[in-house]
Amino acid sequence: MTGRILALNTGSTTTKIGYYDSGRKVFEENIFHSLEKLSRYNSVMDQGHLRLATITEFLLSKGIRLVDIDLVMARSGLVTPMETGVYEITDVLEDALRHCPNGVHACNLCGLLACDITALVNDARKGAGMTDVCKAYMADPPMADEMLPETRIGGIPEFPRRALCHALNSRSVVRHYAKGKGVRPEAVTAIVAHIGGGTSVTLHRDGRIIDTNDALGGDGPLSTERAGTVPAFPLIEMCFSGKYTEAEVKRKIVGEGGAVAYFGTNDFRSVVAMAEEGDSRAALFLEGFCLGIAKYIVALASVVCGKVDVIILTGGIAHNAALMEKIRTRVAFIAPVEVYPGGNEMDSLAENGYAVLAGEVKVKTYRPNRS
Repeated sequence: MTGRILALNTGSTTTKIGYYDSGRKVFEENIFHSLEKLSRYNSVMDQGHLRLATITEFLLSKGIRLVDIDLVMARSGLVTPMETGVYEITDVLEDALRHCPNGVHACNLCGLLACDITALVNDARKGAGMTDVCKAYMADPPMADEMLPETRIGGIPEFPRRALCHALNSRSVVRHYAKGKGVRPEAVTAIVAHIGGGTSVTLHRDGRIIDTNDALGGDGPLSTERAGTVPAFPLIEMCFSGKYTEAEVKRKIVGEGGAVAYFGTNDFRSVVAMAEEGDSRAALFLEGFCLGIAKYIVALASVVCGKVDVIILTGGIAHNAALMEKIRTRVAFIAPVEVYPGGNEMDSLAENGYAVLAGEVKVKTYRPNRS
């Protein structure tokens, strides 16, 4: 692998920066922004100058010259549904990220920062008499939508099922599994459960995500901060009770659901510790948590008539071997179960970036309102 890649991943209170040289990770840093600084901005989308200064100052402190950056890879944002793959951040895509058509989220800012960085890099290169141009890209957007037509059908026509998942990490672990088996990723049919603050379960076949849940929209298993799928009638009654605003109800589903609703914490380790110390309520919650993920895995297997090569468990909570074993025992009758702990988003971004530099992937063009 040749070339130097800057990878960016913006969170609500963090900016993660990774730098790679010839395929080797030089450093990865997760920079936290104080609530005092962030409170000066009405929206995360207004924090561009703060985040850009953070990135450039950090690169300077590491002795990284702007002219040395060959390509910038950004975490993908929430725009209109897109296929999986790598996209150059064109003016059209940049405009979509800025206007947040599917909600304001820190990931939308990431692509805009990548464009700002490439502009600085290209100015510096021009000043140094260099002709090579640095470009910004995104890979495997969370709204990766390659669902089969029959999997889109919802209970009423107004509510078709929607895809919103951890596509970046899910596709990365399928590639890694395939590499270990000496086959192409397109030859693997896999179910991947990314288990973290939110949980998405994705079905991969022929290199595409053909079914998944809307992990940010109230669909799928419960998780650390999200309620997952809840009964419709009680939810309707809550909405019309007059006790909650629309925003408060949405927070109950995403942000204050799951472990937060039961135990008042989004630190899943605390819930595990409670169970280990004999708290029966926490122990029962963990059983239900694992069962919910297993149920969704089994449901997705039905889409391909059970013809699954591997089930992969990944994400931050996958570091807990005991919980992964609880899931494994419930789903291993379908296919072998592999565990790839962690998120791996930064390495996956770099992996996609090197594929671009090597000409191994066809870079896609974003088209809004894809039919």
